[in-house]
Amino acid sequence: MPTLELLRPDHADALLAFERANRAWFARTVPDRGDAYFAEFPARHAALLAEQAEGTCRFHVILDADGALIGRINLVDLSGGTADLGYRIAESAAGRGLAKAAVAEACRLAATAYGLHALNAATTLDNPASQAVLTHNGFAVTGEILLGDRPALRYHRDLDRPGPA
Repeated sequence: MPTLELLRPDHADALLAFERANRAWFARTVPDRGDAYFAEFPARHAALLAEQAEGTCRFHVILDADGALIGRINLVDLSGGTADLGYRIAESAAGRGLAKAAVAEACRLAATAYGLHALNAATTLDNPASQAVLTHNGFAVTGEILLGDRPALRYHRDLDRPGPA
């Protein structure tokens, strides 16, 4: 099963390689980050670490059993006991239940380590795998939104209720 680690400075190279290798894969179901993301990656990585140090976000990398970076899972905009959940899994690791396990672990951490009471998430309508991950982990649809220019579903989970076993 995957391991979640808080984002650190030494994750930068592996995280950039992960984002580059999976850019086309991600763009199939989420808005593309754009060329500037990759050109300005060192500054962006430093900014994420600064946000994490301030306590407004918790960024995690997902590592496989061999320690290879296969995904990321983030809790952003921590405020008033809630946060927004986002995640990405490498194409090479998709379809093996890793996202379900990582989201379950992020929910556990959110409730126990970060003192959160609820999480929100969103996924595009053309991403049934992500919809299944959220539903499996106790998230319920609360409405429709746009992610970039793509139709999407908004989800919510109260962490005070036990999640699925």
